[in-house]
Amino acid sequence: MISKTAEYALRAIACLATQQSHLASADCLAVKTKVPRRYLNRVLQDLAGAGLVRSRPGPGGGYELLASTAEITILKVIDAVSPLERIRSCPLGLPSHQQLCPLHAELDKAYAATEEAFRDVTIEQLLNSANPSIPLCDLGTAEAEAPAEGAPLS
Repeated sequence: MISKTAEYALRAIACLATQQSHLASADCLAVKTKVPRRYLNRVLQDLAGAGLVRSRPGPGGGYELLASTAEITILKVIDAVSPLERIRSCPLGLPSHQQLCPLHAELDKAYAATEEAFRDVTIEQLLNSANPSIPLCDLGTAEAEAPAEGAPLS
């Protein structure tokens, strides 16, 4: 339903959200999110262009969220890199289809419902979920790999 680019952007945002008080280097983000470094650079540029993240260059630099996790929704992240495509006109280009046929109208309703669902879920809600899984962390190694409280994710 969502593109690989959107999936990668969501991983990057979730990773940044877990360590908001520190900058994360692109190299570290690539390792943590399992996103190829070159691809991640493009994703981070798109997220920066949308005002969701900021890059700080230089030694000790990296990426950080620009908004609170309570303000960033799944839909905002997806829209920043690869918006869901809605069906506005006949995909077949049939001149007699001035409105969507029943098939494409139903498909577009599903896309609309997906957009609405993504609009209602914030990154904060994901991180504070009752689900025991932590985004981007294997429960068996989360404690061993998690940075100490206040430690930077370099």
